[in-house]
Amino acid sequence: METKPAVASLAALAHEGRLASFRLLVQAGPEGLAAGEIARRLDVLPNTLSASLNILSHAGLIASRRDGRSIIYTANYDAMRELLAFLMEDCCSGSPEICAPLAAIASQCCVAEGAQA
Repeated sequence: METKPAVASLAALAHEGRLASFRLLVQAGPEGLAAGEIARRLDVLPNTLSASLNILSHAGLIASRRDGRSIIYTANYDAMRELLAFLMEDCCSGSPEICAPLAAIASQCCVAEGAQA
């Protein structure tokens, strides 16, 4: 990832409501959530949510699709991975203990339920 797209992504996430929306969509998985459901879960007005989702979409962090009368939003996991990789690419500087806690978190965040020992 280049610096400009990283800055755009970070700027899009640098707002409490947009960050909450993005995190909710990450948790929702590839099925995504309808805009109305996002608004309900986050207790935000639809027009406020629409503006937030538009900014996240322009940054490439989310995608949308129409399903009947609803618009379903999903997190763009590739963009999220690219941003996280960009933030981590210079980590450690030859000292792996610096980033070891982050690697441990990353290895545990997506462990399937019941798969942990």
